[in-house]
Amino acid sequence: MCKDCNYTIHGAQHHFGWDNTLAPALRVAPGSTILFHCNDSSAGQLGPSSTVADVQTLDFGKINPVSGPIFVEGAAPGDALKITVGDFIPRAFDGAGFGWTANIPGFGLLADQFPDPALKVWKFDPGTMAPALWSDQARVPLKPFAGTIGNAPAEAGLHSVVPPRRVGGNLDIRDLNAGTVLYLPVEVAGALFSVGDTHAAQGDGEVCGTAIESPMDVVLTLDLVRGANLKTPRFTTSGPVTRHLDVRGYEVTTGIGPDLMAASRDAVANMVDLLSARHGMAAVEAYMLVSTCGDLRISEIVDMPNWVVSFYFPRCVFE
Repeated sequence: MCKDCNYTIHGAQHHFGWDNTLAPALRVAPGSTILFHCNDSSAGQLGPSSTVADVQTLDFGKINPVSGPIFVEGAAPGDALKITVGDFIPRAFDGAGFGWTANIPGFGLLADQFPDPALKVWKFDPGTMAPALWSDQARVPLKPFAGTIGNAPAEAGLHSVVPPRRVGGNLDIRDLNAGTVLYLPVEVAGALFSVGDTHAAQGDGEVCGTAIESPMDVVLTLDLVRGANLKTPRFTTSGPVTRHLDVRGYEVTTGIGPDLMAASRDAVANMVDLLSARHGMAAVEAYMLVSTCGDLRISEIVDMPNWVVSFYFPRCVFE
């Protein structure tokens, strides 16, 4: 329950893909606070008892469902939708929070190196949100956020929810957590806002293509900024963004060269090799683990012809 919420959008009120002809699930006045029941990115195809065989049979037509759309009265092209992010309430299964991380063949930064499916099912305490257990060696600190959050585009037709857009969508920005204020460009009347794809934790880059994918309820307040004329989304955080990871410092690997994507791949592959050797992990397990809590950073992009990409892995996961 959300005592401060004006409305509730139920999990069944979701859609796949962006389409500005979709009928609104709700019409609200600016300033309304809404409780969204959000599905995980598999739309429930993966659950607490799933196995790796279920990864192989995923229906990709049902990936990344988003709850909505919401018609915000008075919103017009050129305005910005102001979203104040409130609480994240994990869905409990037999008293425990649930999430999953998968290596999906053909998807992810190192897809060519990891062609086989893999799956990690997580459990965590939904009350304390204490670090989620990866193994008897490792725990990942949690920081919930919505991976997909956006408005409908002006372009006609049905558009995939997978690539992000100037109006938002599958942004996968870890720092859009509680307390953040996000501004999204409005391209159609009413904005037609939707949200979903909730995560319990993710590293910057989401390098294997999945994070700790977890169904959650999300509290958001929707308001308008008239005539903002944003080119792309922007947001303001309420405080530090890595304090859940910083306590023990980091192990850092790098990739160096004239191509940022190649350097990113090298930085991640080098971390996978490091963790595998140091902790006796299978390479695919290390790859999935770093996707949930490791951060890709552009360290240098001016000293031509070579750029430096670094991959930061928090030491607190193993200490």
